[in-house]
Amino acid sequence: VRQAEMSVKEYEEQRTGEGIRKWQTCFDCGQFFHGAVQLALGWACWKTYLGRPHTDGVRGAAMGILGDSLRGSRPEEALPVLEANLALNRRYWSDEQSILGAQTIIGGCLSQLGRDDEALSLRREVYAKGVASLGVSHEDTLVDGNNLVITLCALQLWEESKSLIRDQLLPAARRSL
Repeated sequence: VRQAEMSVKEYEEQRTGEGIRKWQTCFDCGQFFHGAVQLALGWACWKTYLGRPHTDGVRGAAMGILGDSLRGSRPEEALPVLEANLALNRRYWSDEQSILGAQTIIGGCLSQLGRDDEALSLRREVYAKGVASLGVSHEDTLVDGNNLVITLCALQLWEESKSLIRDQLLPAARRSL
């Protein structure tokens, strides 16, 4: 926890280091935390920065980290946190990529909860905006397209799924490799 706090402080003061991402990755190997460790650090991160103003970017990022960590084991508790984080992103930081990232995580949470119809709508929106803002061959857009395919398959929309893979995702992935 102390290393993560120092990383955020270093980033705020000098704009160097990993910043808030240090709450999500192992200090030694760089892999993302998961399970109980991820959940504990998500709560610790949120409690560390909760006292900051609503307009503080680190506080907003901490809320997102908490929501993402809850999603692994408690998706029903994660959804309101993730939705509040999205609302804060829209209100204070209109950065399109942050908003798309928050929507991507909400889409995954909705799928975990078996709410694939809602996830489908959100995933379509995220993919379309990703194509428009980053291009079809960007890594994030390809991931969003893959997420859309997974949701289409969960809803047994096979033809649309095959079409998306065949006509958009595979050609884009081949170009970008």
